[in-house]
Amino acid sequence: MITRRLALATPFALLAGKAFGESAPPICMVMNSAGASVSIIDMTTRQVIATEPAFREPSHWALTPDRQTLYVCDASGNAFFAFDPITGAPKGHVKIADPYQLAYSPDEKYLVVNALRLDHVDVYDATTLALVKRFKSGKMPSHLDFSPDSRWCFSSQQESDTLFSFDMATLTERWTVPIGTTPAGVLWLNGKLIVCIMGEDGIIEVDPIDGHIIRRRKTGPGAHNVFLDEANNILYISNRGPGATSLTALDPETLEIKRNYPIPGGPDDIGIAPDGKIWISLRFAEDVAILDPATGTYDTIPVGRSPHGLYLSTSLTRKGRLTAETV
Repeated sequence: MITRRLALATPFALLAGKAFGESAPPICMVMNSAGASVSIIDMTTRQVIATEPAFREPSHWALTPDRQTLYVCDASGNAFFAFDPITGAPKGHVKIADPYQLAYSPDEKYLVVNALRLDHVDVYDATTLALVKRFKSGKMPSHLDFSPDSRWCFSSQQESDTLFSFDMATLTERWTVPIGTTPAGVLWLNGKLIVCIMGEDGIIEVDPIDGHIIRRRKTGPGAHNVFLDEANNILYISNRGPGATSLTALDPETLEIKRNYPIPGGPDDIGIAPDGKIWISLRFAEDVAILDPATGTYDTIPVGRSPHGLYLSTSLTRKGRLTAETV
């Protein structure tokens, strides 16, 4: 295994393409926020095959537009850790101020980063990672998404109870609106925005033009993040608690609840494997759950402390833009 010392001292090019074995199995990479590590799971054997160190607090991920590098945020470590997205081999790190959650704009021009601890939203050049713009947007910027044409960006401000939007062409603020207690996950869907409101146990649909709330839907305690399946047939909400935690499946058009899956341990981020199984990080159980959505049964795999972001290498077979919320 490549150690932290070697990974940080070796140029990216020398590590690119190195695998853990003769051939690269499909892998699940889990960001253990309280464990300062990334667990790498062989999806076939369901065994942890490597645990790579981070600095302090790995949280979310983004795949570079060329699909050659997976960046994992280390928020309080002030760094991106780079990995081979096929093998999970470490490729070094890049210094970045407080990266908590991040995403590339659909036109691949910018990389936008929510700095949750430092209370700003940063816009970086996607190629050079040079800082282009910093917005003092509110308290605890949490999650973000874009309009598909890269015209607008939207960021939830967790402690300010607001949604912030800026223009991607002019890099100027459009509006900041109150939307509910402790907002988190954000997803552009059918010309509107879906935002999880943790303090109100559900989601809201928001008009991207002016930020007004169109409709609400209760899903479960601590509704935290939102995901759309590949076929655009199911919208998943992870209800992280406190209380009875679960994963809720909704119709993406009507927002009617199709099914609720009770899953103890605080479901956080998810990924959907080619066999239809849903891989779920359990934030407060130190496990990853593998859910059969047909039966509602699941198995678990022990990982590190406070598993948070979750990436499946099998998503690389998909065409188009890949993000943590389009699974």
